[in-house]
Amino acid sequence: MPDPSNRLPPSAPLPPDSPVDRRAPVYALVGNPNCGKSTLFNALTGLKQKVGNYPGVTVEKKTGIAFSQHGRPITVIDLPGTYSLAARSPDEAVVRDVLLGRRADTAQPDRIICIVDATNLERNLYLVHQVLDLGRPTILVLNMMDLALAAGLNLRVARLEHELGIPVIPCEAANGKGILELRLAMSRPDLPLSRHRWDIPAPIAPAVSELQASLIENDGKQPLIARAEALLLLTDQDVVRVAGSTPLSPDTATILAGWKKRWEGQGVDWSGTLVTSRYEAISRLCAQVVLRAVRAGPSVSDRIDQVVIHPLWGWLVLGAIMTALFLSIFTLAEYPMNWIDGEVAALGTWVKGAMTPGDLRDLFTDGAIAGVGGIVVFLPQILILFFFLGLLESTGYMARAAFIMDRLMSRVGLNGKSFIPLLGSYACAIPGIMATRTIEDAKDRLVTILVAPLMSCSARLPVYLLMIAALLPSDRVPVGAKVGLMLLMYALGTVGAFAFAWLFKKTLLKGEPPLMIMELPPYRLPRLKDVLFHMLERAGLFLRRAGTIILGISILLWFLTTYPKPSGDVTAQARIAHSYAGMAGRTLEPLIRPLGFDWRIGIGLISSFAAREVFVSSMGVVFGVEDSGSKNTTPLRAALRQAQWPGGAPLFTPLVCLTLMIYYVFAMQCMSTIAVVKRETNSWRWPLFQTAYMTGTAWLLCAVVYQAGRALGL
Repeated sequence: MPDPSNRLPPSAPLPPDSPVDRRAPVYALVGNPNCGKSTLFNALTGLKQKVGNYPGVTVEKKTGIAFSQHGRPITVIDLPGTYSLAARSPDEAVVRDVLLGRRADTAQPDRIICIVDATNLERNLYLVHQVLDLGRPTILVLNMMDLALAAGLNLRVARLEHELGIPVIPCEAANGKGILELRLAMSRPDLPLSRHRWDIPAPIAPAVSELQASLIENDGKQPLIARAEALLLLTDQDVVRVAGSTPLSPDTATILAGWKKRWEGQGVDWSGTLVTSRYEAISRLCAQVVLRAVRAGPSVSDRIDQVVIHPLWGWLVLGAIMTALFLSIFTLAEYPMNWIDGEVAALGTWVKGAMTPGDLRDLFTDGAIAGVGGIVVFLPQILILFFFLGLLESTGYMARAAFIMDRLMSRVGLNGKSFIPLLGSYACAIPGIMATRTIEDAKDRLVTILVAPLMSCSARLPVYLLMIAALLPSDRVPVGAKVGLMLLMYALGTVGAFAFAWLFKKTLLKGEPPLMIMELPPYRLPRLKDVLFHMLERAGLFLRRAGTIILGISILLWFLTTYPKPSGDVTAQARIAHSYAGMAGRTLEPLIRPLGFDWRIGIGLISSFAAREVFVSSMGVVFGVEDSGSKNTTPLRAALRQAQWPGGAPLFTPLVCLTLMIYYVFAMQCMSTIAVVKRETNSWRWPLFQTAYMTGTAWLLCAVVYQAGRALGL
């Protein structure tokens, strides 16, 4: 019979003088991936955190303010999604350390909101079971109750609330149902502690008691927190440590090592015994509260998955989606792009006519308008890209894309979980790299970080579109050719990422590809409001970048292309060549001449180290300056087609345009990405290595392509 001392003590309400009563309480919001945690966070706080339907959306804790029924502020911390407090990856370690009070940068929350997927209660309750061990006031939210009902599940909410002894709130966060009831529960000053029970297996109980005592004495832990942490320390998977967490005391570490050594000698599977004991308690609870209706046939999600994750049809669906995306970018965006292009040109012409000639006028027309206008013209295509990505995320397709990619990823030494960060890098490498925190294996995570910038991000899109427009004029080339060339660039980056991942896994970071275990969430109708907000949010970031970073660089570049001024009356090209920017471009030209690039393109390559899309604005400034003597501005695409070498040969030939796109596929041209890689790896070694191998590969491939093309007479 189990020792009664192994059970957790009964709960008690908070005392009247609890510190929670004297200040605004702090709630931690925790739950499994895909349970709707971020949606609930937004509903409570009014913030617009990114909402998506695939694992790894929330890769950092985020904080917002909710208000009680009496108007008191309540702090809510949205923590990353995790299946267990026994951390296997850095994002799960953040959850564990915040809840255990290990982090110096985050105070331990007073209360906890556990949100679970009502369609899969038993699996979600494992995390809840661990959270209740902490002895903190807790609220359980049963989200997606509508989907549970559609799946034939009847949850006895009152019975679950009675068994756990905590408030249990049925909820549909996406539809706003249950939010008021949750706010009322959060407003309670007497929120009770749980009275749940589970028996720690007898062979493990002495170790838990000894570790608990050491954590109290040497680490200053409260009794219940110490007990919960002792249980986690006896779980094999709980080995991840991240920056900011406090280490164990030497005495506690010695006790832990001693017990593990003793059990290894006795052949005791201490970790498996603890996990099995928890699941047995959870199974008994679910048997009382979950009633299942008899279903006839597979669910709607299962029927869709028969096609979407099929070994053949799944690839065809993925290919069709990507083709539709790029076809929309070239067809639907053409009209608003032409309108923006015309308005920018008209604005430049008006300013030239309204102002007297001089440096100030040239600053406005050839610096600000030419630089920023050259980027803003691509806004419609950026909007379409993020609208499609928002649809794919909110419907649940992203997890399916990772699933069908798993077989291919395993051939290069990774698994499908790495595909989620890589897929996110198509939008931007920075959140893609941050999303690698969901990858358990440290080597797989580092390999994914190293190859993520090879996926063609949205910052490359303006460069590709500009080169395609110069290479394939709309009046002479069908849109299908443009779509094919764009797909080729994206495919080239993807193949390059996989090739380098395979190389790194065979050399620098050897290791076997891990098995992928990933939940396929049910399909959901996309919430157009969330999709549109995400699209407009990204558009706002794009425009703010255009109005700040790109504007500043455009003005600086105008200065560098204007001064020092040569004496006498010289041509526009000679004036730029005499400038500071021209000097830098000419210094770089011997290195890039084998690629077919001249010193003017070199100016763009240098400036785009700040951000890849700055290449477009820098070309607008460089070629806008050439027209400074005229009252009319030339659209950038047309100006590139007219650009020539000193001998009169065209500069942007089809071969040069293709080579330049290949360069931007592989080169590391983003200082922000370098900074994030340094932060995520905690070392300058890997971002410097990444910059060297990517830029070196870009130069080598471009040299081969250009020289081979010239040899073939292209």
